[in-house]
This record gives sequence, structure tokens and C-alpha cells, in this order.
Amino acid sequence: VQLQASGGGLVQAGGSLRLSCAASGGTFSRYATGWFRQAPGKEREVVAGIDRSGLTYYADSVKGRFTIFRDNGENSVYLQMNSLKPGDTAVYYCARRTGIYYSWKSEDYDYWGQGTQVTVSS
Repeated sequence: VQLQASGGGLVQAGGSLRLSCAASGGTFSRYATGWFRQAPGKEREVVAGIDRSGLTYYADSVKGRFTIFRDNGENSVYLQMNSLKPGDTAVYYCARRTGIYYSWKSEDYDYWGQGTQVTVSS
């Protein structure tokens, strides 16, 4: 399974971006998927996740601003990011489990995209 993340870029504070994660050699529909981010000098942290049933989970820092959703027809998972803040600046990664339930632990994910840079200017 290969994951391809895209959609990052430079945006002003208060702006929006939509990240995409496309899968080849596998699907998202049967498994849990997460979006993680890693800022310089910080550990990788979970941002949002969606399990097989479609239940979604969010880090407290992004609740109400970010939305994760899945398009089974496109075999893709998206992260809509609104009201972006400079603190959201990081490399964002999508990741998929071989399990069906969400996990906030990066070590529980088996497949990772290459990362896409999000930079939010103040």
C-alpha cells in the first residue's frame, strides 16, 4: 500500500487548506486512517482520525477547525483545515492502519504518506 499526501502550502493565518491522501495498492474504506503532523523540534502528533465506520476523532487543538473525511469512490482521505493558525505549521502525514479502529499512537499505523508541508504565516 502506498499513500500519497498532497495539498500543503503557504497560507495566511485565518486561511484554509485541504490536504488529500490517495492510496494505491489498497483501500481506506476498510481501515482506520489518521492525519499526523510534526513541527520542527517537536514530536509527531495525531491531528485527526477516522475509523472504518466513519467515526471521527480530533486533537483538542484542532477541534472545530479541522475536518477529516473519506471518499471511498476516490479511495482518498482528506483533511479540511480552516481558521489556520501559525501553530499549525508543520509537515502533515497521512497514515493507515491494518486495523479498523482509530488510534492516537503513530506506532499503530502501518502505512505512511511522504508528508506535505503546511506553513501558516501571521
